[in-house]
Amino acid sequence: MASPFSERLDEALRRRETFLTVGLDPRPSAFPSPFAHQGAAQALEPFLSGIVEATREHCVAYKMQFASYLAFGEEGIRALLGLPKLIGPDHLTILDLKASDIPSTMELYREGVFGRFGFDAMTMNPYLGWDSVQAALGPPGRGVFVLLHTSNPGASDLQESRTQQGEELWRSLVPRLRTLGGPGGLGAVVGGTYPEALSWAREALGPGFPLLVPGVGAQGGSLSDAVTRGQGTSGGALLINSSRGILYASSGSDWKEAAGREAERLTREMRALRR
Repeated sequence: MASPFSERLDEALRRRETFLTVGLDPRPSAFPSPFAHQGAAQALEPFLSGIVEATREHCVAYKMQFASYLAFGEEGIRALLGLPKLIGPDHLTILDLKASDIPSTMELYREGVFGRFGFDAMTMNPYLGWDSVQAALGPPGRGVFVLLHTSNPGASDLQESRTQQGEELWRSLVPRLRTLGGPGGLGAVVGGTYPEALSWAREALGPGFPLLVPGVGAQGGSLSDAVTRGQGTSGGALLINSSRGILYASSGSDWKEAAGREAERLTREMRALRR
């Protein structure tokens, strides 16, 4: 039987000694100048391959935003399908879907993401209810990161609204999240742009609960806050995502080397900040 997702994550973190997750989020208008003579769809796969090659020794996981591939049409979906194999089994792969639907539809998401596509984890929105979260779980060894507090400025509009009991809505999800069981593993998404929320979530969920932290870098979140507030008492169970800062570290001919240097720099800082 496959190891639980949290154990797979802990083992990957011990082996790599970094929390870095590289966000493979390509944009048609943002490729470096060496690809200017190609169409965006034709540039997609060589660009992604170059980024993976340059960063794989400096990160523990890769996260793919589904919309980034949908924007390329058929070629984008083909590239996305090939990424788990390209990346290989030594790194975790996360499909950032933020899926949310009724249980029967979440079962289809589960079959597609974990079965057909072969990703290790996906993100989902819990606001259709816990039966939908339960339906997304599995198979063993695969993970589902539930959105708690996102990194965007508008996160507070709904997520911090008060329940009838006077509690912020996102905080009210935590007790059930801690106890929900299933064949797969649960984690939570907490944006690095809200450091107090990250501290609270870590304390409330416990030291071994996997946290995925977007928003560090281009969105303004602090790497120092993400590491010191997000790591558990054992110094693990944490993934910190960086997308634009790595992918577009250079727009020139050194784009690949620059991506590797930026990933190396982030990992070096993370190691210095770890307990």
